[in-house]
Amino acid sequence: MADERISMPASQGGLVRYYNEYKSKIQIKPIHVVAFAIAVIVLELLIRIF
Repeated sequence: MADERISMPASQGGLVRYYNEYKSKIQIKPIHVVAFAIAVIVLELLIRIF
């Protein structure tokens, strides 16, 4: 009796797929975020130099 295992049925278990429920109207590509960060760093370096 003790060796028998009871397994629960495979299911989602209450997991929600948020990407299906909400989609932003503003979408920014990762390359744009990286480019903006680099531009801010360069601008700050130029301000410190001058």
